[in-house]
Amino acid sequence: MGLPAVSAEPAASAAPPGPAGPAPVRHILCMKWGTKYGPEYVNRLYAMVRRHLAGDFRFVCLTDDSEGIRAEVLCLPIPALDLPPGIPERGWTKLATFAADLHGLRGTALFLDVDVVVTGSLEGFFTQPGQFLIIHDYKRPWRITGNSSVYRFELGAHPDVLEHFRAHFAEIRQEFRNEQAYLSDFLHKQGKLQYWPAEWCPSFKYHGIPPWPTNYWRPPFVPPGARIVIFHGECNPPDALAGRRNRRFRYIRPATWVAEHWRE
Repeated sequence: MGLPAVSAEPAASAAPPGPAGPAPVRHILCMKWGTKYGPEYVNRLYAMVRRHLAGDFRFVCLTDDSEGIRAEVLCLPIPALDLPPGIPERGWTKLATFAADLHGLRGTALFLDVDVVVTGSLEGFFTQPGQFLIIHDYKRPWRITGNSSVYRFELGAHPDVLEHFRAHFAEIRQEFRNEQAYLSDFLHKQGKLQYWPAEWCPSFKYHGIPPWPTNYWRPPFVPPGARIVIFHGECNPPDALAGRRNRRFRYIRPATWVAEHWRE
């Protein structure tokens, strides 16, 4: 029997497909490990996706702690990477999504970091052509490196990403600072790396804060055309909502728009 899918109507309960029925082909994947993010991040992410993605999908959280996560979310263990003890995490854990068999899941997966804020339709993230799509790096667009806050792939289609990583971790760690640099390079060499339209996934830090000195009297904003706003670096959604930048000399006013979207 297949795993339960999310119905197009939030109040309806979707029965698992029978042996002869088609399994859902769209998955939303996220990850939560450690103590940095609480269950409210997963719950709000689910709610935002539900508001902005029509039709059936399966919402999966790979996690080491499912306590407090809403029932509509399918919580599964994070596959072990078997890294040496004491290695800085640097996002390497995300590479577990490329397992040849990720808990039996099949179909198209859209991975979302738990601290993104969804502000627009997600339909295009499943219809945009390409084998592997990722955000193009904001700070150094002349490089091929992507930002892995949002990426799409076919489940089980790229097992060599993880296999090569496990077999050559010592060299990979010396050459690449983090998982998104390695992932981008590996799939670029195979001709599979493509990027989302730039306006779909803007950075809050780079695109949503008014320039100095207007940041002292103008509030942060949702960039035009944004569908998923990315929070990376020193500021996450509750910080932005409260007007906290967590760095000296980087003042922002409260981003009140966050409350409209980052909610259950």
